[in-house]
Amino acid sequence: MQQLPPTNSPSFHSSIIPRLGKMLRVGIDLGGTKIEGIVLDGSGAVVNRKRVLTESQLGYRQIISKIGSLYNELTQESSAIEGVGVCTPGALSRDSDRLKNSNTQCLIGKPIKEDVEAVLGTPVAMDNDANCFTQAEAVLGAAKGHNVVFGVIMGTGVGGGICFAGRVHRGYQYIAGEWGHSLLHPGTNECYCGKSGCVETFISGPALEKHYKRLHGKTVPLTEIAQDPPQQWKEEFLNNFGMALSNVINILDPDIIVLGGGVSNIDFLYTEGPGYVAKYCFNDSLVTPIVRNKLGDSAGVFGAAYLH
Repeated sequence: MQQLPPTNSPSFHSSIIPRLGKMLRVGIDLGGTKIEGIVLDGSGAVVNRKRVLTESQLGYRQIISKIGSLYNELTQESSAIEGVGVCTPGALSRDSDRLKNSNTQCLIGKPIKEDVEAVLGTPVAMDNDANCFTQAEAVLGAAKGHNVVFGVIMGTGVGGGICFAGRVHRGYQYIAGEWGHSLLHPGTNECYCGKSGCVETFISGPALEKHYKRLHGKTVPLTEIAQDPPQQWKEEFLNNFGMALSNVINILDPDIIVLGGGVSNIDFLYTEGPGYVAKYCFNDSLVTPIVRNKLGDSAGVFGAAYLH
């Protein structure tokens, strides 16, 4: 796969490689701070790529307009577009095709699929960031070649996605894989979803920082805590991680689990974490690989391109 040059700018693009006459895939990742677009050829190589600021404070219509402009710029040198996918911060409602559960609040309740299709002039496949992450890692990344893949997002929140044979499984209510809102310790930490004791309230980045402050009386970034974690904090984190992930394994029994999001950068999740997962699995041993992602924050846009 072609690698892009490193960049610190929220607005960049690679040089266009014209591949006229070949079937191309387009992916768009709508994030809270940036919108990224990519054009891939049939082998998964990057043809064109660009990022722009989301500027959600300018409102919903401005975001839709930016998606349209980005798409036009990405595809102006291309023909024979095979499919367009869009990764969203939140999920579509099964009943109305309007967005729900989004941390970009101006998108909530909006007919985003209909409006994006109108501005692009073409049908689009659309899914949430956890599903797109799992799709990308299953097709191009750490889980390539595996049949049943569970993708984990552990960052500001905790989410997940499921792929069978390279295709996302959304479930009847479009909530398949949402392990972050399974109950871990009922009646304890309050969650924004209205329940208390959700997995997300224990092993998301903010939850881990909050627990450190509760134990030690000071606020420290997770990246610093993880460099030399206090034993009690580490033990409780690993125990909650193991218990929560074992519930997924007991139900789904995936071929592989891929971790993503900022929390997934903590090394001891891969060395010591499996032992804690094994403690709670309904099996005499843990053989499920638990691996680090390969595509990083690019997974959303690659996964969107492969939604078709």
